[in-house]
Amino acid sequence: MTGIKKLDVFMTRQFLLLFVGTFFISQFVLMMQFLWQYIDKLIGKGLTIDVLAQFFWYMSLMLVPQAMPLAILLSSLITFGNLGESSELTAIKAAGISLLQSMRSLTVIVILIAMLSFFFQNVVGPSANMSFAQLLLSMKQKSPELEIPEGVFYDGIPGSNIYVQKKDGETGKLYGIMIYRMTDSFEDAAIILADSGMLQSTADKKHLLLNLWNGEWFENMKNSQMSENASVPYRRETFTKKRIVFDFDSDFNLADAGALANNARGKSLSRIKRDLDSLRQTYDSIGRSYYNTMPMAIANMQVLTKGKKVDRKRAEEMAGTKSFNIDSVFSKMPTDKKLAAVNSAMMQVQTEVSEVSFRAMVTSDGDRLIRQHQIEAINKFTMSLSCLIFFFIGAPLGAIIRKGGLGVPVIISVIVFIIYYIFDNTGYRMARGGMWAVWFGKGIAPAVLIPLAIFFTYKANNDSVVFNLDAYREFFMRLLGMRIKRNIVRKEVIINDPEYSRDSTELAAISDEIAAYANEHRLVRLPGVVKVFFRYQPDHAIENIGGRLDRVIEDLSNTRDRVILTELNNYPVMSLTAHTRPFERKWLNAAAAILFPLGIVLYVRMCRFRFRLYRDLRTIRRTNENIIKRIGEMSPQ
Repeated sequence: MTGIKKLDVFMTRQFLLLFVGTFFISQFVLMMQFLWQYIDKLIGKGLTIDVLAQFFWYMSLMLVPQAMPLAILLSSLITFGNLGESSELTAIKAAGISLLQSMRSLTVIVILIAMLSFFFQNVVGPSANMSFAQLLLSMKQKSPELEIPEGVFYDGIPGSNIYVQKKDGETGKLYGIMIYRMTDSFEDAAIILADSGMLQSTADKKHLLLNLWNGEWFENMKNSQMSENASVPYRRETFTKKRIVFDFDSDFNLADAGALANNARGKSLSRIKRDLDSLRQTYDSIGRSYYNTMPMAIANMQVLTKGKKVDRKRAEEMAGTKSFNIDSVFSKMPTDKKLAAVNSAMMQVQTEVSEVSFRAMVTSDGDRLIRQHQIEAINKFTMSLSCLIFFFIGAPLGAIIRKGGLGVPVIISVIVFIIYYIFDNTGYRMARGGMWAVWFGKGIAPAVLIPLAIFFTYKANNDSVVFNLDAYREFFMRLLGMRIKRNIVRKEVIINDPEYSRDSTELAAISDEIAAYANEHRLVRLPGVVKVFFRYQPDHAIENIGGRLDRVIEDLSNTRDRVILTELNNYPVMSLTAHTRPFERKWLNAAAAILFPLGIVLYVRMCRFRFRLYRDLRTIRRTNENIIKRIGEMSPQ
């Protein structure tokens, strides 16, 4: 008991030292990868040191839960790789301590780290995420001239919407400019078009200066103070150069966090649950109100369109209109009224379609918000669970590979993390878009890695071969029915000579049994399907013959005679049971027969092995005769 306690202390010390180092390495790598996404928002903004420090601080707090699983994977790989490379793991197992027992203390530590990860995600992470998002929004508003995108309207400048067709990233010059300026109402809007322009901040950082070239200015001179009947024309101005000054405070100020109220990443688990109830209640009420207003819209659409008689009758009842024939009324109308009626109907249809599209947009936005909150709630648990999963992948792999340092463990850690990231990111995007259920999208990565963790742990605990390529190659060759050739060579040192007389007698007996078996089972004929899948009787004759033949071959491999060695390599490697039935268990054979395509494939495969066994038995008999003859020609040993 005392030795186990000392081992726990030893393993804990080895693991924690490596975990601290790999955590900071993982944190640095993730921060650099994360920084590249926002590097354009930092350069050229004139941000002070304290703002940049806040930016990196909040970013580091956000990435702590992501760095922990990667650090656990890398540190567990290196820990057990070092123990295996220095033969300390072998000494531990020789003392009667299994791999799982040696991992006991580390398992407790990893569980504590997983709990710490959950605490960060539920308490520290939301606050850091909200502060980071608020800081990022403030950075965008500090220098809007750097944020104007191409091909969309930008409303970051108060009182104006700016559209830019093309933007030169090096010079900052804008091309194909369209500006909407609003003052008191939309009736006072001014539209400005220009071929090119340049937006810059003034020296006092209180205004934005927009220089425009080759454009036109359209403005409605009618405003709320004028009479409704006053005839005031539009103002139109053509210019080659125009300068516009916007009031804008470019000093860094934190933006209002009210715009981030729907940021699911900035909420704890309890708040997500509370907000989910509010969101569901809100959008359920919106959906019910939309549903209640749909019958009248359907009635109007069916009245205006030519449909079946039953549909028009139902529409008339729902709309409360008097029954009449639309086609006859329309045919009697004058041409100008027909055109007016068609235009009115088209406008009404377009209005209804736009209304339906707007309602679909509102409901889809609500569904998207609900999915984001559900994803973040599940993510708090899956990220903590990944700490345990990565530990039970890294520790067994380190024990199997037995390589320490930062070479092979880093490569394996990167591969495992990339696999996890691909599945997790794919599931997240599909769940966010509504293509997959949220639980399925966020559960696909753990569902893939948990079996791997169980497999590696089982193999490492039982000292099984995992990365022996020859073993896998031999398995698939047997599965696919491919030949495995014997490779018997002359031994340099022979301790015991073969017992030629006994081996000759055994080979003669094997030849007689082979002949009897071939005649009894008629291997060249197709077996009965019912007998194979439903009435199979055990057949271990070939297994017995194969075992005896292998013992003779093993004994004769000690010979110095080159002829016998050559003949030994002519023996085929037989498949001992593949010619008798698909599976050992009767219920599996019956199930294979019921599954029609699978049963045909297995039956054809079994027939192929029967024909091959027939050829193998003939080869064995011929080789036996040659070896017996050669033994008879040799002088007595």
